[in-house]
Amino acid sequence: MLTQNQIGVLYMVGSVICFSIMDICVKWLDYYPIGQVLFLRFFIGFIPIFFIIPKDKLFSFYKTSRPGLHAFRAITGALAIIALFFGLRELPLADVVSLTFGGPIFVTIASIIFLSERVGIKRWLAVLLGFLGMLLIVQPAFTDLNYYYITPIIFCIFFACVAISVRSLSKTEANYTIAFYFTLLCTLLGLSTILFNDWVMPTPLDFLLFCILGLCGSVANLLLTQSYRLAEASLVTPIKYLSLVFAIIFGFFIWSEVPKILTLLGAALVITSSLIIFMRENKLKKQIVTPRT
Repeated sequence: MLTQNQIGVLYMVGSVICFSIMDICVKWLDYYPIGQVLFLRFFIGFIPIFFIIPKDKLFSFYKTSRPGLHAFRAITGALAIIALFFGLRELPLADVVSLTFGGPIFVTIASIIFLSERVGIKRWLAVLLGFLGMLLIVQPAFTDLNYYYITPIIFCIFFACVAISVRSLSKTEANYTIAFYFTLLCTLLGLSTILFNDWVMPTPLDFLLFCILGLCGSVANLLLTQSYRLAEASLVTPIKYLSLVFAIIFGFFIWSEVPKILTLLGAALVITSSLIIFMRENKLKKQIVTPRT
């Protein structure tokens, strides 16, 4: 029999794999309007959510006393994932994944601004280290004027807003309620773009990829949450950085992308920064919110 920690590790590995597959599908389907991709990602992503709703809550799971905060979480989450989708389409896979690791850096800053948290010298040094790593990764933006490098950073900024709101919502709301409102808003937002873009009828193969995209994106978040429920956060958190390994492998074999030395060095600094912040927050017994949506 496996221990809870071992099961938690397996859940985290599964989450990393699902997120990696989702990223590949988004990058592969770059010839479809971004709104159409957003709609199908979340419309299909509804399916796993309904499987985790308790039977006695099937007709009341949507009830909430905090609609405003749900709306804020959903809007910032939608903006974060749109920025992520643009980055995945236009940038090397390893660069995007590396920059998303900077989420905890911006969460720390958001905690200071919105929650008036006091931050010690160690976390400030971790934030500065993380920013240095991000500058190394976005170095091509300065030499090639590739403005798309700002999109993963925009993702991190909005993710910080998501993290702050989820920390508050999770005190009173069930995970499936939070996921439901986020998925609903993203679905409606994606659907609304049909008024401004000519949507493309997917081929059978592409529709299969859209199904994989939607299911993997939703399942990945559920596995991530369950991993932290079962296992010690200090054990499973470092595993999520395996996604960079997958990004390098898939980026090379599918799109012939070879990560630059500066990208790898910057990624190492960002990961180190995130781990320092995580260990400090774990010591303070704060809820861990991971940098994906």
